Amino acid sequence: MTMEQLGYIAALLTTGSFLPQVLHTLKSRDTRSISLAMYLMFVAGTVLWLLYGWSINSLPVVAANFITLLLSSIILAMKLRQVSRDRG
Repeated sequence: MTMEQLGYIAALLTTGSFLPQVLHTLKSRDTRSISLAMYLMFVAGTVLWLLYGWSINSLPVVAANFITLLLSSIILAMKLRQVSRDRG
């Protein structure tokens, strides 16, 4: 197994781990138990990892973080909507 293959497997596992949370959140529409600060920090960190992967020309890092950014942004958007509703 090459290091690149190892990277793809790691990317598949870590990125795939977000899918159950996204599906659960979409189904339940409940984000009350999700930390807004954590998701803000996580999405920002994912953007930085994406930029890092781009800068070192690493497809596994870019692909994993692009997909992770999409998935985590769905949850963040839902959380922000709930916070806005709760305040309004």
